[in-house]
Amino acid sequence: MAWEEDGPDYASNALIKALSVASALGGFALGDDSGFEITALGGWPGIASARWLGPGASDEDRLTALMERLSGLRPGRRGAAFVCALALAAPADGGTATVVAEATGRVDGRFTRDRRGAGGFGYDPIFIPRGFSRTTGEMAPAAKDWVSHRGAATRELLRLLEPAPELTKGRVRRRGGGGPPPDQGG
Repeated sequence: MAWEEDGPDYASNALIKALSVASALGGFALGDDSGFEITALGGWPGIASARWLGPGASDEDRLTALMERLSGLRPGRRGAAFVCALALAAPADGGTATVVAEATGRVDGRFTRDRRGAGGFGYDPIFIPRGFSRTTGEMAPAAKDWVSHRGAATRELLRLLEPAPELTKGRVRRRGGGGPPPDQGG
């Protein structure tokens, strides 16, 4: 199954994925698109975060190349964000899927000049969420999940689905939470 991520934004690409999979498989499908945005670069690389350096580039290649591009920015110009869009699609008669819900999550922060931490992937070793002192690459997985753009989008999607218990009953387990684990700094 193949589709082209050619939408103009995260939400469009998440919809393309969810609708394609739900239509092809005849079941519910969750589509996701996300990216890393640098404020001083007008939100670039954004939706091209995984592709801007070419098809053969690894996470390491992209991180190294991005750090080189950002090396001259002053500390006051280091704003950044991770953004995620989710789309939930359901099968419909005739094989064409319909959208059930859409949600977006965003985590603002800043990027560092140096890599810190071996956790996560992609741009995690240089991103510090607002209100924290550690990069997402330094955070324990549970803390990163709570703080992350995907976590925020997922919580929003679940909130949107709450009025529709027939969609969630027996399928979604919720964990308690009131914030990230206390050992993650702030």
